[in-house]
Amino acid sequence: MSFDLSEFLTEGLISSVKNGLIPSDLATVYAGNYLVKSLITQAQVTQVSDAITAYKAAQAAENQAQQQEVNRTPAPEDILK
Repeated sequence: MSFDLSEFLTEGLISSVKNGLIPSDLATVYAGNYLVKSLITQAQVTQVSDAITAYKAAQAAENQAQQQEVNRTPAPEDILK
């Protein structure tokens, strides 16, 4: 079994953003630094970027759905009418 540092770094950045451990902007900076140091490839930088974009889109959709639910829930005073 071999250890793949580039895969470890790539997955670590993605999971750190998803778990709220680091902001997405910082993960992008880290990915760029890893690329400059030849620790990950351009394809892996793109993978990190795509994962961050997908995560942000999912969060935005979830927030929008929650807001719509709040807007649909009648206020207590409206229920009593």
